[in-house]
Amino acid sequence: MGNFGFIIHPLCISDFSRKFPLAQKLPEKFIKKLMEKLPPVKVSRITGIKSETGSAEGCFVAVPLLPEQMLGLPTELVIDKILKACKLARDMGAQVVGLGAFTSVVGDKGLSIARGIDIPVTTGNSYTVATALEAVRRACQATGRALEDAQIVIVGANGSIGSTCARILSREARFMTLVSRDTERLENLAAEIMRETGLAVHTTNRPEGPLKRADIVITVSSSVDTIIFPEHLKKGAIVCDVARPRDVSAQVAKTRKDVLIIEGGVVKVPGDVNFNFNFGLPPGMCYACMAETMILAMEGRFENFSIGSRLEMEKVNEIWKLGEKHGFTLAGIRGPEGFTAYSQLGRNAAKYSPKAR
Repeated sequence: MGNFGFIIHPLCISDFSRKFPLAQKLPEKFIKKLMEKLPPVKVSRITGIKSETGSAEGCFVAVPLLPEQMLGLPTELVIDKILKACKLARDMGAQVVGLGAFTSVVGDKGLSIARGIDIPVTTGNSYTVATALEAVRRACQATGRALEDAQIVIVGANGSIGSTCARILSREARFMTLVSRDTERLENLAAEIMRETGLAVHTTNRPEGPLKRADIVITVSSSVDTIIFPEHLKKGAIVCDVARPRDVSAQVAKTRKDVLIIEGGVVKVPGDVNFNFNFGLPPGMCYACMAETMILAMEGRFENFSIGSRLEMEKVNEIWKLGEKHGFTLAGIRGPEGFTAYSQLGRNAAKYSPKAR
């Protein structure tokens, strides 16, 4: 049995208040100052992860910082807090540690953390890419859409997840637009894709126009606020939101019934898993970044895996196959009554089909 740790952090003040109810009575400014001083916190033990060929147990450890603090405080201070959380997970028995949400974004995307701890580290980004792309492919199949004919837009394309999605999809797609704030880096990525595949992709730092033309959107920005709203999207669009916090406003699901929002990085865990902690998903499900850490522990692969700004496409394929081996599966499409398998979209799929436009 392998043992892992996973580092989490609150995405909003209310997340922090659920753990510390007294905070509900305190001013937000005071809470944020308090969070800067707090040490990492043991959150829960994770049990019951089991497949025919492996098993794992683990723990959640929290860094009590909000996304805006992760990005706004001095990088050295934030990395020090993450390292302390990783060491606490190690002391709780972890043989590999995963970095969740903005802990995987700060600084050099895990490289400094890996250098500062004596157990291996992963961001989980390879499995996140694999599950996001598989979700998009299945959604296309269910709605009668050919991926190679679709207008694809990737928001946050300069990040490790976005750029890897772009590099892989460029082998299948004919029409792609990359969106990010740093246009120079975008141009470098576009040139790399041209060299690798011959595909000429468009680049921009303004998402509004491309989103209105997009058939498929993969969004994985590092924004602390929602950036995609109902008026931005084309009728029948498939939107894969991989970002945490989410890039897509909750208003899209409420007001745009002609748009298919899919969870790009949610999987069902094999066995009778108990997280002993509610992070917003139905029982037995977790985010792909968490799952990658579990898979490595189940395989006994105690090595640095997905770290740094450039992911290896071979590792994306490898971790997907290992996930299949151990029975990790895509959660499906999230709706008001839970998750529905892509193959069971049924009559509702017609409203997302290109033929319906």
